[in-house]
Amino acid sequence: MANSLDLGLIGNCQIGALIDTTSEIVWYCLPRFDGDPVFCSLLGNSAATDRIGYCSVEMKDQIGAEQTYLANSALLVTRLTDAQGGVVEITDFAPRFRQYGRMFTPTMLIRTVHRLQGSPRIQLHIRPSHDYGRGRCDITYGSHHIRYVSPNGVMRLSTDASITSILQEIPFFLEDRITLIFGPDETIPGGIQELAQRFQAETLSYWHEWVRDLGIPFEWQDEVIRAAITLKLNTFDDTGAIIAAMTTSIPEAPDSGRNWDYRYCWIRDSYFVVNALNRLGATRTMEHYLSYLINVVAVAPGKQIQPVYGIDGRARLEESEINTLPGYRGMGPVRVGNQAYEQLQHDVYGSAILAVTHVFFDQRLVNRGDTALFHRLEPLGETAIQVHDQPDAGLWELRGTKRVHTFSSIMCWAACDRLAKIATKLDLAERATFWSTQAERIHATICERAWNERKKAFAASFEGDTMDASLLLMHDVGFLAAEDPRFTGTVVAIEKELRHSDYIFRYVEEDDFGAPENAFIVCTYWYIYALVALGRSDEARQLFENLLARHNRHGLMAEHLDVRTGEQWGNFVQTYSMVGLINSAIRLSKRWDHAF
Repeated sequence: MANSLDLGLIGNCQIGALIDTTSEIVWYCLPRFDGDPVFCSLLGNSAATDRIGYCSVEMKDQIGAEQTYLANSALLVTRLTDAQGGVVEITDFAPRFRQYGRMFTPTMLIRTVHRLQGSPRIQLHIRPSHDYGRGRCDITYGSHHIRYVSPNGVMRLSTDASITSILQEIPFFLEDRITLIFGPDETIPGGIQELAQRFQAETLSYWHEWVRDLGIPFEWQDEVIRAAITLKLNTFDDTGAIIAAMTTSIPEAPDSGRNWDYRYCWIRDSYFVVNALNRLGATRTMEHYLSYLINVVAVAPGKQIQPVYGIDGRARLEESEINTLPGYRGMGPVRVGNQAYEQLQHDVYGSAILAVTHVFFDQRLVNRGDTALFHRLEPLGETAIQVHDQPDAGLWELRGTKRVHTFSSIMCWAACDRLAKIATKLDLAERATFWSTQAERIHATICERAWNERKKAFAASFEGDTMDASLLLMHDVGFLAAEDPRFTGTVVAIEKELRHSDYIFRYVEEDDFGAPENAFIVCTYWYIYALVALGRSDEARQLFENLLARHNRHGLMAEHLDVRTGEQWGNFVQTYSMVGLINSAIRLSKRWDHAF
């Protein structure tokens, strides 16, 4: 069981797994991101005498562990050392490469364990579970495979290790190398070790090529590359959906009850992800997501879209509590599904249109936006007009409170503003005039009703008196110019009310679960964007370096941060946080042509 979020992420855009510092696979869902976690010790009970839901390589007399990614890849390497100088190296990855003219992303994890020196003695623990830790899988086996059978399907382990040693968990001396391939219930043709080596070489080559095509900033290259790979791993190739995080129910703060399932596609989060990857030149994610988004919108009742959908596009994500897992560090509840799908969050119309706007202007794309696509987007703008001054749950998904959130209204303005720009690009003069007129009207409404004269700042809600960190994005989405004193005033007010130490809280008033205890990491990144826009780059750089120091050993981040200890909380890996890193680095880095 992982007692921290110092974890590594591997995957192939079909499945993903989290691995702790000693190589235990603590989270792995099948047959896709939102499936049943066959390895679930991240939310399990480490005190149990008969622990299930994990896969580990235990080294006898172990005294050390090191872990790193192979450079510019999603292949994770763990080295374990024993007291006698024995060393084993464990390499974990999920195959991803082009084969037969298409991307090969099998439901497969490959783990190799290699003796580097000495006489290491290891013990394999492979205990998949089913139904969120409800019970062990049934087992059948042959000479070179073990089948783990559950009501949900079969996971097959193909291996050249001793089947008896695995089934009875017998320690043995590692003479050279063993290979473990977790995959579907199919016989592997040919040699297991040879297949694993070929898949590893092909996958490593794929990631190297993918990274080579990124347009990265001069400074913080390693951090940006790792963030970009991580965002890519959170995309679901089959439909184009982008999940917010790999996990469910990591609490936002200890024993807070703020435990949510993030293995779904939020329209807002996805916009931020495609925007960040586009800035790096990784445009295919946006093209795939566009297909997903258009299909979701096509079946939306009454031109109203939800804030979140399943990665298969399904609308209903009924939320329930799971009693078979105690939760991260025993801090339940564990939830599956997310009731936010029922909420009204009016910023989604702007998020959807902003994500699609790129395809009308980016000359690199083969399939460009056209008049037909524009007309399919217009109903979203029409809904934005209708709801821009109506109460909603807001982007922070308040469950018991509705009000007219300023950020939601700003994103409704953005929907109309971008439709006007797209219409101009397409020489649709009449539609351009219509949408620019609507944008101006919403802009005026926001400036009149959200401005708090006493604070000289825009408030979190119409006629409100509290602050909201999302308003740091007013300049970023084009609502206010950086030199507008109202933007400066809003940033200053947020600094005064929401800044704690070197971090920004999303808000500080009590909500359905009390007052927030930890800082929402991306809000500090938004603050960095605002400081750069205001010419305060030295302050921004200092805050950025401080945040980078709070990432885990692999440069990965969850959703929240304890401002006193620097410990990470919330679902992991959080795409919002990795987007913030990329965008901040781009804004702060020296230009390449000025670097030498």
